[in-house]
Amino acid sequence: MSFEAAVHAKAIQLDHLCLEMCAGAGSGHPSSAMSLGHLVTVLMYHTMRWLPDHPKYATSDRLVLSEGHAVPIVYAAMADLRGAVGRGTEREPLSLEDLGTLRENDSPLDGHPNPMEGFPFFDAATGSLGQGLSVAAGLGLAARHDELEKRIYCLIGDGEAREGQVWEAIDFLIDYELNNVLPIFNCNGYGQADRVSNQQSPEVLAAKLQAAGLEAVVIDGHSPEVIRDAFEAYRSRSEDEKPMAVVAKTVKGWGAPCLQGGGWHGKPPLDEKLAEAQDELKATGVGLTSTLAGDELRIYPPAEYAAPERTESEPMTFNQAMEARDMGLILRSGKFATRKAYGLALRSLGHADPNVFALDGDVRNSTFSEWFANDKDLAERFVECKIAEQNMISVAAGLSAAGKIPFCSSFAKFITRGYDQLEMAINSGANLKIVGSHAGISLAADGPSQMGLPDVAWFRAFTTIRDHYDNPGCYLLQPADAYAAYALTLAMADYNGVCYMRTIRPDVEFIYDNTTVFDLGGLEVLTEGRDLLIVTAGYMVHECNMALDALDKLGIDASLVDLYSIPFRSEQLLDLANANNGAILTVEDNYGAGIGSAVADACTESGDAFTIEQMFVKRIPKSARTGEEILKQCGLHHTDITKKAARMVGVATV
Repeated sequence: MSFEAAVHAKAIQLDHLCLEMCAGAGSGHPSSAMSLGHLVTVLMYHTMRWLPDHPKYATSDRLVLSEGHAVPIVYAAMADLRGAVGRGTEREPLSLEDLGTLRENDSPLDGHPNPMEGFPFFDAATGSLGQGLSVAAGLGLAARHDELEKRIYCLIGDGEAREGQVWEAIDFLIDYELNNVLPIFNCNGYGQADRVSNQQSPEVLAAKLQAAGLEAVVIDGHSPEVIRDAFEAYRSRSEDEKPMAVVAKTVKGWGAPCLQGGGWHGKPPLDEKLAEAQDELKATGVGLTSTLAGDELRIYPPAEYAAPERTESEPMTFNQAMEARDMGLILRSGKFATRKAYGLALRSLGHADPNVFALDGDVRNSTFSEWFANDKDLAERFVECKIAEQNMISVAAGLSAAGKIPFCSSFAKFITRGYDQLEMAINSGANLKIVGSHAGISLAADGPSQMGLPDVAWFRAFTTIRDHYDNPGCYLLQPADAYAAYALTLAMADYNGVCYMRTIRPDVEFIYDNTTVFDLGGLEVLTEGRDLLIVTAGYMVHECNMALDALDKLGIDASLVDLYSIPFRSEQLLDLANANNGAILTVEDNYGAGIGSAVADACTESGDAFTIEQMFVKRIPKSARTGEEILKQCGLHHTDITKKAARMVGVATV
């Protein structure tokens, strides 16, 4: 049997399996999967160097299926190859019979790719279109850093090529000369509702890729020898050649004319239509395949891997780091911005752990990740992503899948551009650390286009769920001073999961010292009173401290809690509230559904009686010359807090 006949035969076999498993599930995308039949066959049965029984082997080539809805074709190949599936270390071969469990509640064959559901062949959850190439870029960066001879292949739909993130990723491949990543565009001509735009035609896509700086090769995506030659040309390229891309012309529903054209996206054929499609697929194989046996399809193993010795050390304390970086005078001044403390901690972590990477979106001199970037011993682990936050988050997800600990920095406002990417990273079980600087309203003069305001509510939503490790889906952290920011950065690095930390622009006074222990899920009781509990975090801790002085003059004995972490130890907080007559005032310099809502939920779940009032940003801010002016503008000045607190306990103020 020739190579061409062998690939046709295997692709048709896999296409049959796609039809059967989707029909059995009653849902799925078999026509999209069938357009990839030949590409996946050549990749998984010939081109890729990998081990089906050990899909996570360190030197194995990787396949990122960005058009995740086409996943049945990969499931079919893995079952045919008896590839290993299962959660954690409990792996067993996937059988052809297992394909009948597609989309079942307890099946590893999820509706779209997700390694955390028991399919370790994949590195990240995909299906929210446009993100896969960025993940592949992160895997490629890690492979280059670790000096591993591995290739990363990424299958991208022509419809999803409309997504801007795809082109952010293309720019990134060029910037970093990542020729160990091969984008493969599957141009079958159809999206979900209609044909794709001419802007996503093979010819236009190839022209765009060429203009961006890649070498783009247009091929027939159903010609086995042409596919093989293109992939082998890619593998034979030298390290100094520019990145390459393949644009494959394919047919959606290849081999079964009754499924071609519009109307079959996400719709498996059933009953008579299924039989018709199967008959057509068999007829397509006549003349393309052979009954003669042969070994033309052979999977080549990856290079052997010996894990290098990993050396780690304890990072310096905040005081040690300040002195070591010639900032002793600043330390003794008693004021330092939390964004600067983050940069200091990131640099310390970089020296302590070789797996720590720093990524930034062209604002490193504001987030202070530049202290990592400018350190000659760390510079190779700094990744400048430019103004492309979505790509940055997904690149970090790829780095995480390769065992790295990526810290992503940008303005809190700009992080919101990557919300979908962050959700997919959480779904993937990524070990991702996000730091948003210039959070809240304290930067004042730049106005609301630079202020992170809805971020707390969004990240807080993920603090309410459990991830695949039965931990919070995300920890939301808001340090009030430099000691807290430094310590919480170190705590994030020690935690396997997603964390988001807000930092602020102004220098603020020290509240804590090196003896204070900060842990994820913790809180800090700054003062204990009996009349009212004030709960706040971040910059507003300082404003509430000033309000405490005024309340004391009014004869009001208030407690103050720095709720630097969400989720938090709710029993401890509610015990303190009960000691303050059940009266709680929450204060935050962001839009609502944040701290106040989290505390209110805890009160509701306890079943006890509490009175809770919330202060937060209730208008769209505008620029102001000073922090004090904008606090007054938004009703969050310490005098506003004093009046609200006094009214809650029935004390009149002027």
